[in-house]
Amino acid sequence: MVQSLSSGTRLGRYEIRSKLGEGGMGEVYRARDEKLNREVAIKVLPASLSQDEDRLHRFEQEAQAAGALNHPNILAVYDVGVHDGSPYVVSELLEGETLREFLEQRRPATRKAVDFATQLAQGLAAAHDKGIVHRDIKPDNIFITKDERVKILDFGLAKLAQPTGEDAAQTEIATRKVRTDPGTVMGTVGYMSPEQVRGSAVDHRTDIFSFGTVLYEMLSGRRAFRGDSAIETLNAILKEEPAELSASNQNIGPSLERVVWHCLEKSPDRRFQAATDIAFALESLSGVATQPTQETVIGFKSISPARTFGRERLVWLVVCAILLVAASVLAIAFLTRTKPGGAAARLSLPLPEQTRGAGQIAVSPDGSRFVFVATTADNKRLLWVRSLDSLTAQPLPGTDGAFAPFWSPDSRQVGYFAGSKLYKIDAAGGRAQALCDVREYGGGAWSRAGQILFGDPDGLQRVPETGGTPVLATKRDPNEEAHRWPYFLPDGRHFLFLGDAATTEGHHIRVGSLDSADTQVLFSAVSRIVYSPAGYLLFVSQGALVAQAFDAGKLKLSGEPMTVGEHIIDMGENHGFDFSVSDNGVLAYQTGNSNSQLVWFDRSGKKLEAVGAPDSYASFVLSPDGQRVAVGLLDADGRQSDVWLLDLSHGGAKSRLTFAPSSEGDAVWSPDGTQLVITSNRDAGAHVHLYILPVNRPGEEKLLLNGDAEDVPMSWSADGQYILFERFLPATRPGVWMLPMNGQQEARPLLQSKDFTQDLAAFSPNGHLVAYNSDESGRGEVYVQTFPPGARSAVSSGGGAFPKWRGDGKEIFYVTNDGKVMAAQIKSESPFQTDVPQQLFQTNIRFGPGFPYAVTRDGSRFLINTPAEANNPAPLTVVLNWTAGLKK
Repeated sequence: MVQSLSSGTRLGRYEIRSKLGEGGMGEVYRARDEKLNREVAIKVLPASLSQDEDRLHRFEQEAQAAGALNHPNILAVYDVGVHDGSPYVVSELLEGETLREFLEQRRPATRKAVDFATQLAQGLAAAHDKGIVHRDIKPDNIFITKDERVKILDFGLAKLAQPTGEDAAQTEIATRKVRTDPGTVMGTVGYMSPEQVRGSAVDHRTDIFSFGTVLYEMLSGRRAFRGDSAIETLNAILKEEPAELSASNQNIGPSLERVVWHCLEKSPDRRFQAATDIAFALESLSGVATQPTQETVIGFKSISPARTFGRERLVWLVVCAILLVAASVLAIAFLTRTKPGGAAARLSLPLPEQTRGAGQIAVSPDGSRFVFVATTADNKRLLWVRSLDSLTAQPLPGTDGAFAPFWSPDSRQVGYFAGSKLYKIDAAGGRAQALCDVREYGGGAWSRAGQILFGDPDGLQRVPETGGTPVLATKRDPNEEAHRWPYFLPDGRHFLFLGDAATTEGHHIRVGSLDSADTQVLFSAVSRIVYSPAGYLLFVSQGALVAQAFDAGKLKLSGEPMTVGEHIIDMGENHGFDFSVSDNGVLAYQTGNSNSQLVWFDRSGKKLEAVGAPDSYASFVLSPDGQRVAVGLLDADGRQSDVWLLDLSHGGAKSRLTFAPSSEGDAVWSPDGTQLVITSNRDAGAHVHLYILPVNRPGEEKLLLNGDAEDVPMSWSADGQYILFERFLPATRPGVWMLPMNGQQEARPLLQSKDFTQDLAAFSPNGHLVAYNSDESGRGEVYVQTFPPGARSAVSSGGGAFPKWRGDGKEIFYVTNDGKVMAAQIKSESPFQTDVPQQLFQTNIRFGPGFPYAVTRDGSRFLINTPAEANNPAPLTVVLNWTAGLKK
């Protein structure tokens, strides 16, 4: 091995700063390029590799060639040299993790694996085009940056280490990490091509085989070739075939599986012959290139993969010209008749100029119009309507704060939610009519008989289309926390909906009827559900939109789910994924990254800076000293979460605190910042309970409170004596409970009711008051109560939730349903009185489980969970005759 270099050591113009890691091929350091004034990474290799001058010369040539590639998916190599007899490579400094580290923590969703693989193939194609073969493609040599850019590492190192003659068959034995545990795959032999195993001559197609092993592992969660020893693994590469991918991941379509098998052909002549072909095949599967170009066609934009070849570009220009003439006629023809067996047409719907946060698309039942939500430059979130044969979308004035639109059966009116009310409005414009109060935005459905169903914590509510007092339409199961996202079946009496629960295992798609409050479970899923008269249910699984055959008369599923689209965006709350379908075969959905970004704002709403990289933030809370953020991060499938720590003093550097194969999250800090109380279902299966986690001892959480209820922490008093938590019990609505921390740990209710929810509680800084949320008035409002329990007072009056205190207790902040940050100055504590709340600023906040924002002790800055693509939204995808594209 290389002798470690100390900080301050100079390698030419480079000064070593710190050691980053080490492996079989040397040690990696952070260094400073004094000449160009930039941070770089330096890999110092074993001196033994420089003894053969010819090999060293060839390595230097190949490393320099790799550096000259300047491709976004290849690590940029700046320099090579020798220090004390040891070769070294100078490259760009990356922030993120290797694919190996990524896979050790979680398996990526299918859409994510395809995205990573597409980038990997593009990088290999660029290298192969220059005559460079990697020879050592494996997860350890693939890096995922914080912005999810794939980088191929270590071009040239495999050639430098390559033995000759009789040792050629064991090319990588010298570089593997030897393990002796039975059943453990040893080192990297599992990623070699058959020609490498045999010691035969290799070319660029050896990288294609190794690429196939990596893609297989990302999709299946296991190695393609494995044995109890290196020899058995090598034999498997030569003689055996990997297990079927569908055995471990039912969401993998046949086309994707064929790409993998085509890469893993034993004979190089039978594999893909170029990495560009792999990239094209993967881009065609996803329907979206990694970095797509968009070409306007009668107001739509092509989402075909970006290509740079002149012939193909010319073909597209010709196609665009033809479509420009024919598109209007085709659109009108489609609206009147959908040809059986006709081809699916995939188009892209451009968003209105100078808008952001667009999405929540709904297609009218007749397929002629779309309605969606978009925020204008002056922060008005409005409904927009666009006809299929129109070039532009028009806003619907008076729909401020709109959320989750849905159509009337005659395609003339739109229902939507805003300001704790359910509204309807004519799609051609006019005055919106309030129908009733609502407690949340849980989706709506409109029947031909004039009845509207909408989501609610107690169960689906039912109200006439003319308005009135809602009545309960479904009876919530004790283990569920709400019924959401209803959708009527063709008979107009039966409907589907999501039974939402506190745990992944508790979520179910249910079927109900207007004739009874009883419902039945159809199957398990964590998604809103839509029925297409073509005979399919549409829902989201692991980020992909899938369709499964469904008999609406018999209420029976058949067959297996088939992938329709990838990368479906979550609307940000309660699994309301962004897709819709008409009665005559028009499908619409929005693709993109569902991640969010933590961003600092001042009191005026001015954006200050982002924290860390975009990620799947499920909840977060600021530490008492304001230097750290405890966050719950969802895994690639969006089902499980873990608690991580972001260090604000180091740019949001991330470290993991929980490691159990279960869901942990909803962290609350202790007053001294040394502990967290979190939720976990590790010991109770379907139930979540409270655990104590020492911040300086990750992975050592201990059960704090057990029982048959679901418990979620909310606040820890400044004196450390009490913890407030939300408890879910079958016989009551969720309420606020308190747990004394004096050793007895006997929990008792603080706020509990059979009729309404009380939650999101927060101790005042002096511990004398508790702010909380309650929907007792028919919508969520913020209240304050003395502690111990006594007098109480309302703070908000127009809807509000997520109360937080300023550090001196002189101000309360909260957020409205449409994303406004409000502040109420406290006039007196006893009796408790506040001034009229004032709006500080409008946000594009991403609501979800847990608090979606944090505030500094002095109330000057707000950390907001913001959709990562809010300022650059993806176009809306429209598919005509969508069932023609299903893989039967």
